[in-house]
Amino acid sequence: MNKLTKTFIISLLLTCITVAGYAQKLLPDGWDAKTEADKVLAGLINVCNPKVKGAHDSDLIVMNGKAYIAYMANDRQPGENPAWDFVYVAMSIVDPVSGKIERVIPLAAGGQKFANHTLRKGAIFVPRMIIKDPQTLRCFFAVEQPGKFEAQTWALDFDIKSQKVSDKLFKAKLKTSAGIEDMQPVAFYKDAVKFGFKGARKDYGLYPFDIKQFNGRYYSALNNFPGGQNALSILHEDLLTFEILGHFNEPASIALTEAAINRLPDGRWLAICRQGGGTGNYAFTESQDGKTWTAAEFRDLVKNGTTSKPVFEKFGGIYYLGWQQKQAKGRVSRSVFNIDVSNDGKNWERKYHFDTEKSFQYPALFEYNGTIYLSVTQGDHSGSRKERIMFGTLEQKK
Repeated sequence: MNKLTKTFIISLLLTCITVAGYAQKLLPDGWDAKTEADKVLAGLINVCNPKVKGAHDSDLIVMNGKAYIAYMANDRQPGENPAWDFVYVAMSIVDPVSGKIERVIPLAAGGQKFANHTLRKGAIFVPRMIIKDPQTLRCFFAVEQPGKFEAQTWALDFDIKSQKVSDKLFKAKLKTSAGIEDMQPVAFYKDAVKFGFKGARKDYGLYPFDIKQFNGRYYSALNNFPGGQNALSILHEDLLTFEILGHFNEPASIALTEAAINRLPDGRWLAICRQGGGTGNYAFTESQDGKTWTAAEFRDLVKNGTTSKPVFEKFGGIYYLGWQQKQAKGRVSRSVFNIDVSNDGKNWERKYHFDTEKSFQYPALFEYNGTIYLSVTQGDHSGSRKERIMFGTLEQKK
């Protein structure tokens, strides 16, 4: 090989490396993550009924031109607590173009009578929605009261055409290694113990925490928050039965909880987990098959996270990883939130840096017709800042 040929090959390799590097770059030079986040904050609207004093943990679906936002609410005080039997689930319906709030509907409350069942008097907790069919939304929620009864997850349908809530409830089920049982914390706990879990049993706190579709099927990260239990599940075709595929709870010392899941380009599962102990930083666990998971570990892309719900979505081939930063603004808890983007799950860039004394916590993201919408918990005066649910546009298609 002569000198000229070597020079050409080296030049070609360097060009390929440079192009590959640019292929990973998603944001233009000079992108200011805080400035862009401030623009988003300026456009948010409060979707709660004026009588609401506390609200938290919303879920969001946009379909047929309307945004449907489900969330926990109460009319007495800021915050939420599974011991408060006055916490209910509401749904706000918003025109995302005009920003007009069209309706606010109470979905379920403790002690409420339905045609086929009366809910126990307890907190209605952690609503999560799926699109059941082109005309129906299904909302899952837990009814709980710590120390008083075993919590149960229920499903309730909302008809898009009539804009009415069903008068019937459906009891969610959990398929474990022992068979199909009612979706209650005790069933989740017993199965986890079979696979090495050594934590304490809790009679509340089981939720289908993060539900996503992959290859036409719904999967969910299951979570028992107070118990620090996690598992990946697949939702059966009845859209009521969550079948556990694999638990991920190690290392037990850092108390993993509230996972957000996604699949990497090579098919591997990746979960980012809130940490309940230790430093509070987020930890990551992987699985090739959804059944066997690695011990969670910390990664350089998240170095200063704190105890709060993460976000892990994928829109248009781009991953969106959202996490709560430990550093606080004005001593306000959960006041700083980052969203990083990547097209390969390896190389990340900071796209949004939310920084506000109103807090920015527990966001939910949803893409519709190329526009990404969000709902998020904020507040003005309470320590928790869990006072209202805000809705707006994260980014619009160009």
